[in-house]
Amino acid sequence: MQMRKIVWAVALIGILAMVASAADVSGKWKSEMTTPDGQTRTSTYTFKVEGSTLTGTVAGARGETEIKEGKVSGDEISFVLVRSFNGNEFKTQYTGKVAGDEIKFKVEVVGMERTFEVTAKRM
Repeated sequence: MQMRKIVWAVALIGILAMVASAADVSGKWKSEMTTPDGQTRTSTYTFKVEGSTLTGTVAGARGETEIKEGKVSGDEISFVLVRSFNGNEFKTQYTGKVAGDEIKFKVEVVGMERTFEVTAKRM
């Protein structure tokens, strides 16, 4: 019986350590990028983290979009945006690494073989 309590205590400490080590990305972030035609595009990210689950929105030129499939694990963050344009649905996968007040994202437009990088900074 005593051994079982010790195992549970160690497991609980491990779980709490994993949750505590998740990057604190809650709040507002902003990124800017220049398109191939020279226009500057600004995106504002509003993140909320509960445990390892990331929720929130991304606002930009095409309005505000809800984050789907959001996750935070240590200093890694990922989420999906689903947008509609001219009757077609586009899925964009964001995967990033948090370093202080910056997140370096790799962004992939799923099914279109388009990827780019963007850096978001805490506001």
